[in-house]
Amino acid sequence: MTARRTAIEAPPEDHASLQIGEVAERTGVTQRTLRFYEEKGLLKPPSRLEGGFRLYSEEDVARVERIKELQSLLGLSLADIKEMVEADEIKHQIRATYRRDARLSERRAKIGKAIEVTEHQAGIIDQKLRLLQEMKDSLEEKLRQYRGWLDHLTDDERPRT
Repeated sequence: MTARRTAIEAPPEDHASLQIGEVAERTGVTQRTLRFYEEKGLLKPPSRLEGGFRLYSEEDVARVERIKELQSLLGLSLADIKEMVEADEIKHQIRATYRRDARLSERRAKIGKAIEVTEHQAGIIDQKLRLLQEMKDSLEEKLRQYRGWLDHLTDDERPRT
């Protein structure tokens, strides 16, 4: 493995140093899942070693963990997750380039963009919450119906023989 790593001509900007198997092990997803995330645009194409082996950064690992969190916690689709993580990246870029000494119009524009992408993220979650609430309301209605049926049953009912 060490020989493969020395094949890199220059260290990538994001310090990619983890191979796909290492990322899969650390994040608890399969290598196939990582390739699928890359194919669907959830992960940026990783840098590669001379032999074509993928190299991932700690930032990539954090992104995979965020994808997993969104899938398990919110049950979001991969398309929604892509929008959520892309919005996180936009906000990260805004924070990285925000300068207090910039023109007021530039600061307003950056903060406005951060508000816009955060509102979009909240909208995705609101939609999921509405659907979950509808499902919960339906289940609670079924429970009321079942309990009503149970209340109308009498103890003196005997099976016919």
